[in-house]
Amino acid sequence: MKINTDGVLLAAIVTQDNPEYSLDIGTGTGVIAMMLAQRFPKTVVDAVEIDESAANTAIDNFAGSKFAARTAAHLSPIASYQTARKYDLVVSNPPFFVNDLKNPEIRKGIARHADEEFFDSLLQKVSEILSPAGSFWLILPVKQAELMAESARQYGLSLQRRIEVCSDQSKPVIRHIICLSKNNHSSPASESFYIYESKGVHTTAYKELLKDFFLAF
Repeated sequence: MKINTDGVLLAAIVTQDNPEYSLDIGTGTGVIAMMLAQRFPKTVVDAVEIDESAANTAIDNFAGSKFAARTAAHLSPIASYQTARKYDLVVSNPPFFVNDLKNPEIRKGIARHADEEFFDSLLQKVSEILSPAGSFWLILPVKQAELMAESARQYGLSLQRRIEVCSDQSKPVIRHIICLSKNNHSSPASESFYIYESKGVHTTAYKELLKDFFLAF
């Protein structure tokens, strides 16, 4: 599973005041979880992954990192994940091709595809384990993000912030990064984020956001 732009953008852009416990849902090989551990030096990060091979790689990556004492990977679907913790920060770069053509490779299919029931169970679980002042951050295509924000209200979660991600200023929005919380927000904050300023040239905002993680910046 390659490191992708969606995942690193999400991990670098989320905000939360002094999270004690953080959770990465669908961690893959653990990149987002380790970025959270780097950004929030006092947080303990749990990471949940349904794919056994990826979860084992995340375990190895955590063990070999300087965040080993504060990171743990769990092989489990999020719906059946058991914990007594209340998380101050929950993040997920979930599968998003809802009811779309399934990838013929089973493992990639699990990582990239989901149906409505998955997102409902995700919201239900997060509503149970999120602390009262906690936040839940996701990155999704526009349509799925809008549906997620609408469905969240059924589980006591409301949209707090939306970041519209574009390749450049001439292109349409390709992703929404959304923040959900248990606080009711009648007017959620909305902003735009551009990855490129011209072909092959990243924006200053993108480089500033990721300079602590990418050696190229």
